[in-house]
Amino acid sequence: MDPKVVYETDRLVVRDWAEQDGDRVFDIYRRWEVSRWLGAVPRVMADRGAASKVIQRWSERNQDPTYGIWAVEERSSGTVAGTVLLVPLPEPSDGTASKGEVEVGWHFHPDAWGRGLATESARGAIEHGFRAGLSEIHAVVRPDNTASLAVCHRLGMTPLGRTNRWYGASLEAFLI
Repeated sequence: MDPKVVYETDRLVVRDWAEQDGDRVFDIYRRWEVSRWLGAVPRVMADRGAASKVIQRWSERNQDPTYGIWAVEERSSGTVAGTVLLVPLPEPSDGTASKGEVEVGWHFHPDAWGRGLATESARGAIEHGFRAGLSEIHAVVRPDNTASLAVCHRLGMTPLGRTNRWYGASLEAFLI
């Protein structure tokens, strides 16, 4: 069975992950240059089996049609370039009450960097969220992740400053 397509852009098909994507998931997340920006304590994916487990976990999360962690496939080649996500932000780690905030995010293989794919897929995710009724969407980025900070600016997101609100880390927050 083919994975469900969530949305498409000029160059991209954004779809659910499938088990056959496991080698690419592992190739993306085994790289320190990708994983260093992710999570409170960044770490690389240890083995191919971890990729299968994460695909299963993402598939379970993708049951609500508004939210998901999706594969970004290049239409021209069929190559999975990376991940785009639209997910509820976790409970705040700074002790404040959750306001039901939603996050857009992206993680791409280095062979896909510098071609505007993160911006294009994130713009599509934001449009998807707004069509589903969301009124605002956040992004949170490590302060030294200049590439992702640039994506936020290209998306027209408003900088909100540094926060420790989510993921137990000091992050730059953005809103659109």
